Amino acid sequence: MDLRQLLAGLTAVRDGDFGTRLPEDGDGLLTEIATVFNGMVDQLSLFTSEVTRVAREVGTEGQLGGQAEVPGVSGTWKDLTDSVNAMAGNLTSQVRSIAEVTTAVAKGDLSQKITVDARGEILELKNTVN
Repeated sequence: MDLRQLLAGLTAVRDGDFGTRLPEDGDGLLTEIATVFNGMVDQLSLFTSEVTRVAREVGTEGQLGGQAEVPGVSGTWKDLTDSVNAMAGNLTSQVRSIAEVTTAVAKGDLSQKITVDARGEILELKNTVN
């Protein structure tokens, strides 16, 4: 690998191409850089795939309960994964709670109340239903 290949790889990743790889042949510092670069791209690819999957499942397909699974993450990657999972979990809990109460109300049971923590527009919906 040479510096031009490294620049091309960095440019590709900057532009969202996580399929790019650098050759790890040879030895020395450039080979070590290529190995780390390829590992970083693998991590980025896995993370973005998982976040996209959870967003699609929960946000578009209405499949509640999805969680991102990115093994071996640490630091900011773990924080981002945890945040995505917390968001998906909160949304799942809120929607399921609202659905449970509105189903009870539709069956004539007006004693049910939404008790899940909510903010913003979900809070407004909770207050309207309650």
